[in-house]
Parts: sequence; structure tokens; C-alpha cells
Amino acid sequence: MMIDNDNPVVAPPGPNPENPNAPVQPDVPNKKSRQAKKSATTENIQVMGSSEVPTAKSNIHVMTIIGQIEGHMVLPPQNKTTKYEHVMPQIAAIEQNPDIEGLLLLLNTVGGDVEAGLAIAELIASLSKPTVSLVLGGGHSIGVPIAVSANYSFIVESASMTIHPIRLTGLVIGAPSSFDYLEKMQERINRFVVSHSKITEKKWKELLFKTGELSRDIGTNVVGRDAVRYGLIDELGGMAQAIAKLQELIRTQKETKGLKQ
Repeated sequence: MMIDNDNPVVAPPGPNPENPNAPVQPDVPNKKSRQAKKSATTENIQVMGSSEVPTAKSNIHVMTIIGQIEGHMVLPPQNKTTKYEHVMPQIAAIEQNPDIEGLLLLLNTVGGDVEAGLAIAELIASLSKPTVSLVLGGGHSIGVPIAVSANYSFIVESASMTIHPIRLTGLVIGAPSSFDYLEKMQERINRFVVSHSKITEKKWKELLFKTGELSRDIGTNVVGRDAVRYGLIDELGGMAQAIAKLQELIRTQKETKGLKQ
């Protein structure tokens, strides 16, 4: 009994061993692989604005601190945020990864949650690998401790850093213990900034409580050159200078380890 089959048998690509004189079947690209490439390209255009995303194998890991630093409260979806639960595991992985020899921090932040920002700053400061920070646009509020937590810091000339005391939003209980808590938290920030930069405590507090710089507020706005002049940031520079300095720190650390061994 013969069974009619509507699906004809197609010879596999390449030469036919049974009939060497038969024409060679061309290789047909896999439809799924083409669709995957097409969808990947479309996703790159939507997310990155480019059909191809440049990738470079490097011994440096680049981390961005952008928008508002998010703490225990989730911010609205339209806000650009840096989530501490994303950053902390990255820093831990950088410390453990032998292929990564240095960390470059790119900052453009308005500040945010004080304890989350301090936690990120303390983790960066405790890394055994060289770190360099670069302030672009702004490194405001709790972004200042993150900027100075690196081994060496840069700021572009057009960037600024807003320095002001801790502020609370929402319900505040008007009791002495509340003000004591605020004062102690401010002291934690003060100690961290002064110990991780070249600014003096006197100058830092002068900038912190300066009046007349910001409308209806106390504090001051420090631009690129002034941040270097006050000792808050180490040097004026951009991406090229930051990468060159980080590679220099990496080489120095390798030489130091070689001498110790």
C-alpha cells in the first residue's frame, strides 16, 4: 500500500554521497538565527539608539551613578535612578573578579537617599583595586561622598556639586532625639568627606552652612575649578585623563605587589 506524502524529501546541503554528479545543495541559513539577529538589532536601536553597540575587552570596569540614588522606598518609574541593590552586588563582583583590575565611576547624580549613598561610598572606598571617579554634569548632595570615595577624583569644568546639610521630607517628630539623629548622621557624612578628600573640616562646614548661594536654602553650589581649588576633587579633567590615571594606579599597584613578593 502506497501512502501519498505531500512533503517532498529535500536532500541535505552539500555533495550527495549516493550521486556525486548531482548538483550541490546550497546551505540555507537558519531562519531562527536570522530572526534572533533582527530582533537583537531592533532592541539595540530602541534601547541604545544604534544598530551596533560597541564592546571592548578591558581590564577596567565602568560603573555609572546617575539620576537619583534610590533607598528603601521605590521612586516613581519616570525617575532616573541608581538602585543600591543593583550597585552593591556589582562592587562585590568587581572585587572578586581577577580580570577586572580597576574601577571607573561616572557620576551625574542629584543625590538621593543618604544611607544608600553612604553605603555605596563605603563599599567603593574599601575596594582593594584602584578606583577613579569622574563627575559629569553634577555630583550633588550625597553624590559628593561617592565622588570622593575613589582613590583619585576628576571633575569636568562644566560640572557642579551642591553641598548642603541633610534634609528630611514628610512627617518629622519635633523631639530632641530627632535632631540628635540628624546631627549624628551629618557628622558621619562630614567625617567621610574630610577623610577621603583634601578639603579641611573648616572649609567643608563653611560650604555646608553658607547662606545666600541657594534660594530658600542653606549650602553652596561648587563648580568644577572651585571643587579642585577647595581640595574636594583632586583634578580637573575628562574621560581620557581619568582612564590614564586609573591605568597608572593599576601599574603602580602591580609594581608594589611585585616588590612585596
